[in-house]
Amino acid sequence: MRRAEIEAALGIQTPEAAERLSDLLRRLEAEGKIVRTRAGRYGLPEMMNLVRGTIEGHRKGFAFLIPDTPGEPDVYIHPGDLNGAWHGDRVLVRINRPAEEGRRMEGEVVRILARAKKEIVGTFHKTPGGGAVVPDDRRIGDVIFVLPDGTLSARQGDKVVVRIERYPTEDVTALGRVVEILGAEGEPGVDIRSIIRKYELPEAFPDDVLAEARALPQAVLPEERIGRRDLTALMTVTIDGEEAKDFDDAVSLEVFGDRLRLYVHIADVAHYVREGTALDREAYRRGTSIYLVDRVIPMLPPELSNGIASLNPGVDRLAITCEMTFDRTGRRLDYVFYPSVIRSDARLTYTDVNRLLREGAVPPDDPLHPFAPMLLEMAALSERLRARRIERGALDFDLEEPHIVLDDRGRPIDVRPRERDKAEMLIEDFMLAANETVAEHIAFRDLPFLYRIHEPPDPEKIQAFLAFISAFGYIVRGAPGRVQPRALQAILNESRGEPEEAIIAQVLLRSMQQARYAATNEGHFGLAAEYYTHFTSPIRRYPDLVVHRLIRRYEFDRDLDPTALAAIREALPDIAEQSSIRERVAMEAERETDALKMAEYMAGRIGDEFDAVISGVTSFGLFVRLPNTIEGLVHVSTMGDDYYHFHERQYALIGEHTGKTYRLGDPVRVRCVGVNIAERTVDFVLVEEGTAPARRRSEGRVKVIRAARPVGDQAAGSAREKGSKKKRGRSRAKKHPSNPDAAPPASPGGGRRKKRSKR
Repeated sequence: MRRAEIEAALGIQTPEAAERLSDLLRRLEAEGKIVRTRAGRYGLPEMMNLVRGTIEGHRKGFAFLIPDTPGEPDVYIHPGDLNGAWHGDRVLVRINRPAEEGRRMEGEVVRILARAKKEIVGTFHKTPGGGAVVPDDRRIGDVIFVLPDGTLSARQGDKVVVRIERYPTEDVTALGRVVEILGAEGEPGVDIRSIIRKYELPEAFPDDVLAEARALPQAVLPEERIGRRDLTALMTVTIDGEEAKDFDDAVSLEVFGDRLRLYVHIADVAHYVREGTALDREAYRRGTSIYLVDRVIPMLPPELSNGIASLNPGVDRLAITCEMTFDRTGRRLDYVFYPSVIRSDARLTYTDVNRLLREGAVPPDDPLHPFAPMLLEMAALSERLRARRIERGALDFDLEEPHIVLDDRGRPIDVRPRERDKAEMLIEDFMLAANETVAEHIAFRDLPFLYRIHEPPDPEKIQAFLAFISAFGYIVRGAPGRVQPRALQAILNESRGEPEEAIIAQVLLRSMQQARYAATNEGHFGLAAEYYTHFTSPIRRYPDLVVHRLIRRYEFDRDLDPTALAAIREALPDIAEQSSIRERVAMEAERETDALKMAEYMAGRIGDEFDAVISGVTSFGLFVRLPNTIEGLVHVSTMGDDYYHFHERQYALIGEHTGKTYRLGDPVRVRCVGVNIAERTVDFVLVEEGTAPARRRSEGRVKVIRAARPVGDQAAGSAREKGSKKKRGRSRAKKHPSNPDAAPPASPGGGRRKKRSKR
């Protein structure tokens, strides 16, 4: 429609109304929600063969468009069709080739709506005309040129931050100005600082935020106890890793015959961080605490995160308590939650509690002795809760995560799998129980709320996974669209103890959607839970802080003013989206710092030999994973004993003359021959090439697993059976050699590491 037609359709007659329409049209056009053609007509992108979304670049130059509309397929974009768009930019893409059998939809960028980056971190190179900065983020393929007056006297090889003054187009190159020199490449600390700048992670808190934090009391005031249950006499402990400094959850347990009363106490951070304050605005902007390999970038200042809002031992603290009563089978009988005052009796560590649980008792002089009976009862309840959760179909990914040990100069001296034992699972089980209880209660009241959701996987990805595991002898009967979590967990159970266990778990995880925050309850596939939220970490996650505020409003203050509820309902989608975005940024930054330090660690082990497992198979070689979780590549060019062909369906490289086969999950012996720290890559060669890889213990075995209800069905719930059609969420594609279209981890359970919950 033309502008005049829109005015006529809306009945616009006054200059004021016309001006408001102009503002609205400009805003909608800038957001890509409408498009104005050369002929001056306005239309919807979807009616003009256009898709709106975000560019996800690839280091090889091509990219994908991740559409804004949930459920729409990604669009492949050839390097020549990016037209100056960079990774992270919001764009409009014209579809040039529709999806066909075995081929993705293809398109080209026709309009850049918003640039994701104003500053880029990279390596400075001197040129006759000034300089050039090669971005550290290889997903940005353009070099940024710098004029002589914009180099800030940077030297060859310096790590710098360059501010973009001119973005690239079809006709011109990118131009920028150096605004910060981080240091020479290889200097101690420069590597992590570069990653912090690359992801634009916030470090220092603004002055007004610090002023608010310093003005808070550092002890519970008498007036703050009013209206709260006094639980200071209740035996209460925190259980965390040795390195933890902020304690936002504590637990207690009472036994009454065949009933157990579990208390999950969560720091009442919302009491101190009030909506609309500088503290709140900064917490919203940060979204989450970020746990890099050598430091923590907290969501809240230390006066809160390590002080008055932390459940430190021996001091009174404000909390919100979720009190749940269970029978001896782990079935929840009753629950209630309320504001409380608690006092932690001890700060226990996973190591100490695991020692008790392994030995079953401790001597009277052991600091754990007073808490031993309660902890043993807790462990028994934890096992029953986990058994019930798995029985209903929840997935339990027992994946190894790296624990990187640094010396006092930040150099890696050890890399090993992070422990996940009974104590870690105990706390995880109790936090999951509290999160489900809170979500279920609010969902039944049908009030605006923030949920943690995990949509069912794409049937095509599950089909690829089922084809993959068939090579190991696992056969799932039934259509991929009808596989339920219980059947997938059965596969994980059957593979336990087998050489392929870790590989099967990783590939399944990559087949899942990514968990995210949402203002509508759509269930959690991985947990087989119809109701789920994040309630237990308000010091470290903004959505948990919001959940606490809503609980206080609905349950404690009984404030159900319709106008306020309407405002909350309108605000929650933006909060959910911002929280999900910040979570993804934090995860990417954490993974990159881990990869950096693992590459540095392997740089000192060139020439060493290792046992490994093939974790990925491609046409160009084998990806292998060491027992310490480090991964690297055996390039096919180093496999000189034969000419190897890639068999995609078998996930294998097979020798043309010898028939020697290397498959996903095979154990191999490798030698480290090279490391590229800048690329975070490790290169290996196979040792004793003349021998075939060891055969799997599962070779020749066939295990039939039956699929049942549709993927989306959960054992606990009936919402999906009530006909409410759910919208599919966006799956973020993490490229991996064994499955280039796979999604990143759907936030698995995992030990808490005193990081954000992996659920």
